[in-house]
Amino acid sequence: MNTSDLGIQLLFTLIKILLMVVFVLSVGALLTWVDRRQSAMIQDRIGPNRAVFKIGKYEFRFWGLLHTAADGLKLFWKEDFIPPNADKLLFGLAPFLVMAPVLVLIAVIPFGDVIDVHSITTLACSGAGGHPLTVDHGACVDAAGKVVAGVMPVRIWPAIARFGTPSITTGPIALMIAPLDVGILFLFAMAGQGVVGAAIAGWSSDNKFSLMGALRAAGQMVSYEVTLGLSLVGAMMIYGTVRLDDMVRWQGEHCWGLFVQPVAFILFFAAAVAECKRIPFDLPEAESELVSGYFTEYSGMKFGLFYFSEYMEVVTSSMLLVTVFLGGWQIPFLHPDGLSVELGSATVFSTALPHIWVTILQVVTFFAKVLVVCIFQAFVRWSLPRFRYDQLMKLGWRMLLPLSLANILVTGCVVLLADSATDATQAGLKVAMDVSQGLTALLVVALVVKGVVAMLTPRKRSPWIVGTSARQAFASGGTTESRMQA
Repeated sequence: MNTSDLGIQLLFTLIKILLMVVFVLSVGALLTWVDRRQSAMIQDRIGPNRAVFKIGKYEFRFWGLLHTAADGLKLFWKEDFIPPNADKLLFGLAPFLVMAPVLVLIAVIPFGDVIDVHSITTLACSGAGGHPLTVDHGACVDAAGKVVAGVMPVRIWPAIARFGTPSITTGPIALMIAPLDVGILFLFAMAGQGVVGAAIAGWSSDNKFSLMGALRAAGQMVSYEVTLGLSLVGAMMIYGTVRLDDMVRWQGEHCWGLFVQPVAFILFFAAAVAECKRIPFDLPEAESELVSGYFTEYSGMKFGLFYFSEYMEVVTSSMLLVTVFLGGWQIPFLHPDGLSVELGSATVFSTALPHIWVTILQVVTFFAKVLVVCIFQAFVRWSLPRFRYDQLMKLGWRMLLPLSLANILVTGCVVLLADSATDATQAGLKVAMDVSQGLTALLVVALVVKGVVAMLTPRKRSPWIVGTSARQAFASGGTTESRMQA
């Protein structure tokens, strides 16, 4: 690697780190608002509206977004209380041990395909008299090396080859911070470290409620970490790799992991929600039983780190879910060389697209998928009640674990059958995968259209009468309501 390529690699590495960290932090902060706003919509409440920005006689509430900024500012000024009998070193270290693994995880998550820096743009010359011309030192030359007068090179944005992605060590840039060959194993190693911070926080606080919350967190995370890992074993068997970027490329050429591993998708999603300790799996923080669980004694920015790391875990788990099961950066029928609609061995439609535009579309698609999964997790949080702790453990060990083992067995049998299948059967599987890509594209378009229509359609409120008291109030003309004021 020459000095120029090394400088480009370092620059892109800094850009990738900045992009991923800013995205995780920004979406984590936004999810605190989403929780409040979405819960209000589900429960038919007004939602956050107290934080106000005033300019003269005008007030701006920005749909409650100012609450997130206000909460962050307040945490900086809150008292940093430490219990008298707490282990001060471990008490102060625990919040960072909880936050660090979440930030480290994003290093191996790919958010786009490889960028060939030298193929983004180039100079080209149109041939005179049908003879091809080349560019040499900014001038157009013919086959004999002579400069052609009156012909100037123009800058073009070419497409690249669909297959044969060049090595990431010779110039092209992988859109992931650390392109490790053992990416998913690194994820397992780092994800399991979160329990250490929770356990230390509960033990060092010298509080029985904190200790009980820490024990619950440790038991819960160990239980669901097993299912989390085993649910991905079936996916690794299908993809034939442990590299996350190669998993995404497999899905782009075949079909999304959701279609080949539907059971693993459901198991992984349930285990990921439990790993994030979110409702209905928020037993380590159950306020009705343990005040605030393992971080009961924390205040100020130490509490803020615990609180914020939970939302960041939602983002990173959504990234992993999108990468393994929802195609990562892939868009149906969009390949590195352009758009190509295929059905089996027949190509229905094909057009080349510039490499730079394909890359931009893929990166935007990845982050859009992550946002959708994050919102869906918030929807789950406000739709389900909390489990009892015994129900939580039974669900993990007696249901999810056996299902994950059964999924591995069935996946192994299917892989063996597919490898030994005839050419006609494999061609039929290829057609089925292409059809799944088409169905995915139609579903996405339908959901986008429905969402736009729903946002543009005025809401109609109708009373929902439940119970005798509500029926009597409605019969007498209803109750008087006034809008909450700041």
